[in-house]
Amino acid sequence: MATEKKINRPSDDPVVAIRALRLRTNVSQVTQYYEKNAPDAESWLKITEDALTTVSEVITDMIKQCSSGANEKLTSEDRNAILDALKSLRDEVYATGNADYAGRSVFTGYRTESTLKFTADTKKSYKITEEIGTNAIDTITHVKIGDLNSINDANFSDDGTDASKPIDYAGITEQNVEEMSVYRIRLSYSDVDRVSKDGMGPQITYYDEASNSFVPVKVKYDSNGDGNLDAESEVIPEVKSVDDIPNPYESVPKTGAILIKETGELLIGEDVYNELMSHKDNVNTTYDESSIHITYQKTNWEKDDLKPEHYFTCTDMTDLTNQITYNENYTIPGAEVEKQVIEYDVGMNQSIRVNTTADEVFQHAIGRDVDDLVSAMQAVVDMEKTVEKLKGMAEDTKYNESEKKIINNQLDAANKALTMLSEKAQKVFESGITKMQGHLDTANLATTNCGTRSKRLELIQTRLMSQKTSFETLESENENVDITEVAIQLSSAKLTYEAALMATGKILQTSLMNYI
Repeated sequence: MATEKKINRPSDDPVVAIRALRLRTNVSQVTQYYEKNAPDAESWLKITEDALTTVSEVITDMIKQCSSGANEKLTSEDRNAILDALKSLRDEVYATGNADYAGRSVFTGYRTESTLKFTADTKKSYKITEEIGTNAIDTITHVKIGDLNSINDANFSDDGTDASKPIDYAGITEQNVEEMSVYRIRLSYSDVDRVSKDGMGPQITYYDEASNSFVPVKVKYDSNGDGNLDAESEVIPEVKSVDDIPNPYESVPKTGAILIKETGELLIGEDVYNELMSHKDNVNTTYDESSIHITYQKTNWEKDDLKPEHYFTCTDMTDLTNQITYNENYTIPGAEVEKQVIEYDVGMNQSIRVNTTADEVFQHAIGRDVDDLVSAMQAVVDMEKTVEKLKGMAEDTKYNESEKKIINNQLDAANKALTMLSEKAQKVFESGITKMQGHLDTANLATTNCGTRSKRLELIQTRLMSQKTSFETLESENENVDITEVAIQLSSAKLTYEAALMATGKILQTSLMNYI
């Protein structure tokens, strides 16, 4: 009655004791799952879902900006507003990727102590290997504008004959402005290094099925000028700057490649393009023969750059005596790529995935597509300024007829360039709508998957609550006594005891003297 328990020690009833231990273990486990594990998983999923929803909203805004930018009739103010908006939205996408739960980053896989992106400008040398397919090779339109944007009232008449003024501005006409197509592989990062710290320059390799490895891309060429392709050499990209002369977009060798340092664009010649495109995937093999590896180095990281260790096979070479390699199996043919999935145990032999990895939604292509949009729009803005400047010079009465003829020729060239650049920007923005819609679909898919996990967790929590109640009921029935029944038994025992005492007392009242 006092303990409200059926037994006080195992020896009272071994069967009840054993059953009590099992039920207590079950109650303890279910309580851990229901009160701790499941709420932790729910919080992680909630933070992830909120971040993914924000990403979807930001990309939706990007689509709106692309729609605005595809408009044929835009003022300079409109274009500048679109540029500012796109840059801000790009930064916001990746800022969302640093979301954390209890100090742990939610999008960085097992590296929960590391942020998704750099939070400040950083100098850190990485050797990076990106794996792409031939579908990543695109054809871009380059508008050849020469030195139009650098014309001013002090140099417009320079004819290039003066060694101190080598540029022929006076000879610029409409014929100098033209469009050309360039084959390009866009790397995931801009501002890559000219020379790698380990002495290796950018390298292009493709998958060779015979050796089951990646080998350097080689192209054939005419070694002696007789028209026969009698020699073969490895394609070693030449690293150039956007300011180099001749313009790198206009000087890509047919059998070579150029890596533009500032933009992270790998421009490839026609023969290199044909060689890469000749490698098709055979679906009956274990590896994609159209896979291409691009290896390069990057040291200067800006705030908001995505950390490469979350995406690629890369080596941190900042300290050459203690190099750290990440994700080495990502680029090994046939190697199993481990997905960095974080799961919570939320039930008996039951777990649920709570994390979404960075590559599922925070892709480099989002920012790089914005870079293309910004570049195309900025080119139009810059050319508009040049046109306005030349118009003002053409109307200025201080120039003679000969000088005005030069200026009008330059103005005609600038107007032609502006038309071409505007058409290019319009196409880039129209294409941007499709690309951003693809990114939005990816973000929505990740949000849906996260929501599905949350819904499943709700069902598990409901079942855990039911299990907890059931086990506690069984535990109570096994260990606890029925108070009413025990009270009746106690009362009965008390009455019996008191009756016995009364009978004994009456018997003790009779003595030997009563018989005498």
